[in-house]
Amino acid sequence: MNTLANRNFSKMNGQPPKKKSTVAIVDDEPALRLLLNEYFHKHYTVITLSNGKECLEFVYRAEPEILVIDLNMPDMTGLEVIEVIRKKRVFDRMAIVVLSGEESSLERIKCLEAGADDFVVKPFNPRELHARINSIRRRISLQPE
Repeated sequence: MNTLANRNFSKMNGQPPKKKSTVAIVDDEPALRLLLNEYFHKHYTVITLSNGKECLEFVYRAEPEILVIDLNMPDMTGLEVIEVIRKKRVFDRMAIVVLSGEESSLERIKCLEAGADDFVVKPFNPRELHARINSIRRRISLQPE
């Protein structure tokens, strides 16, 4: 093995470089998108979107592994987006976490029954959100980040 190839192999410990999973963050609040982008960019390829229609276009095009979506958005609610996504079997392994300022048990139940994997009430700690995402990833056989 030549020296350059040997150095590259040892840097990678014999493993190919790990591809980052993609997380799509969908929220109409720019400050929240910025906060979550700053937190998650170290662990994931982060895409931020401002509404449900943009989200569906991105999901159909790129199939992100993780979707973090606000419940209340002006054009299409998070619940409506989840219902559309979960109708397609190809998205069964996509982790979906709903963010909401609503503490209503009824809203949580609706989202979970529609196919969300978890529901987090705002305000929240990004580290807790990350832990919840990792928990979901373990259940659907994806490696936690």
